[in-house]
Amino acid sequence: MPILVTGGAGYIGSHCAKMAARHGIEPIVLDNLTTGHQWAVRWGPLVEGDVGDASLVRRTLREHKIDAVIHFAANCYVGESVVDPRKYFHNNVVNTLALLDAVVEAGITSVVFSSSCATYGIPDKIPITEQTRQCPVNPYGESKLFVERMLHWYGVAYHLRSVALRYFNAAGADPDGELGERHDPETHLIPLVLDAALGRKPFVSVYGADYPTADGTAIRDYVHVTDLADAHLRALEYLQAGGPSLALNLGSETGYSIKEVVSAAERIAGAPFPVRFEGRRPGDPPVLIADCRKAREVLGWRPQFSGLDTILETAYRWHCKPA
Repeated sequence: MPILVTGGAGYIGSHCAKMAARHGIEPIVLDNLTTGHQWAVRWGPLVEGDVGDASLVRRTLREHKIDAVIHFAANCYVGESVVDPRKYFHNNVVNTLALLDAVVEAGITSVVFSSSCATYGIPDKIPITEQTRQCPVNPYGESKLFVERMLHWYGVAYHLRSVALRYFNAAGADPDGELGERHDPETHLIPLVLDAALGRKPFVSVYGADYPTADGTAIRDYVHVTDLADAHLRALEYLQAGGPSLALNLGSETGYSIKEVVSAAERIAGAPFPVRFEGRRPGDPPVLIADCRKAREVLGWRPQFSGLDTILETAYRWHCKPA
């Protein structure tokens, strides 16, 4: 059963492609390599190009006899989305519209979509369930929510069934050491912390030390990238078995403060490193923690690698490798 994995040369997409291959599913990766890496495509063919290229997508679906789509391809920097929203709406929304049109025309009925907890914005209640009001506070979150809405109406009109996976803070690296997080620029906390621990950066910046939390720093829910890949494959199996469209949260259901992450990284790296406290970033909520009961009930999904130490240990081994 060949599947199309858009953005399969990226961080989460490549982990998903590897897991698909382990399940006997051939992942056909479509990626323009602007942020993805050719070395991360090892478990199936790479089609180099853009999801917005309708003729390329149609040809790929036809030539590889694609049965379903897992859609990761997107821009994903929150700060950048605020200063350059048209980039995010064009790539994440307009190009996805072209992809969905090609999918419908090809008669494909199953799409797993990489959504985000950014669609919730600043929640009024913790933990966050799928019924929490979606009110994004940045163009990145808006773009993901718009695609969720497109998927709903494509389901109504064209019988396209989908699972939108709203995951929290993706982190960690492949336990086998073959894949990991490598962005340029890097904006995620754990790789930045590990770069400071390894002496590659002079310090790590922490934004906000006056939140209404136990230690004053923001609390986040970190979920291991391998657990995310597992959820995508389970969602695909759910759709292939005829399941109706839905949205699911993915997280560890445990929150860790920034200071707790720093302390754990220092313990795993075996040495302290400089931390610089900065002012809060606009729109950053004090606490984000997922309620994942629905993913457990529907998919039978339970994270296996999402303890903080496991996340940091796998990421540390990956970051110790030469870039």
